[in-house]
Amino acid sequence: MANIEQLQTVRAPTAQVYKALTTAEGLSEVWTRELTVYNQVGETNEFNFGENDLTKMKIIDLSSPSKIEWLCTESDPEWVGTTISFELSEKNGKTDIILKHMNWKEVTNFYRFCNYNWAMFLYSLKSYCEDDTGHPYQDRTF
Repeated sequence: MANIEQLQTVRAPTAQVYKALTTAEGLSEVWTRELTVYNQVGETNEFNFGENDLTKMKIIDLSSPSKIEWLCTESDPEWVGTTISFELSEKNGKTDIILKHMNWKEVTNFYRFCNYNWAMFLYSLKSYCEDDTGHPYQDRTF
C-alpha cells in the first residue's frame, strides 16, 4: 500500500482551518463549488468535479478542532477504499495541517497526479484561511 502525506502551515487558528474543512462554505472555496457537505460522522459528503466526476466521502472522524477523516466510497476506482485525513495542530497562532491520503493499492501515474493536486488543495486552503480567497477546481486551469 502507498500513502500520500503532505504538510502545510497556515497563519490562522485551528478552529478556522477546521471550519474550512468541514463546511460547505469552506470546501466550496477550497476544493469544488459543486458539493453537498454534512457535519456528522456517518454521513457522506459529495464532491463534483465536472461531468461524470463525482467523489463521495463517508465521514469517519470529526474530532474538533484537531482531526477530520473521510473514507472514499465512490470516485475513480483507485480512490475507492482509500482514506483522507487532516490532522491539525496550532502553535503561536499558526496551524500545521498534515494531510494523509492512505491505502492506495499501488503507485501509478494517477497517484502521482493526485499527489500534486493535494498540494494544490493545501495551497488553496492556505489562501482561503489567510486571505479569504481559495482556488477551487472551477477556477483552476490544468
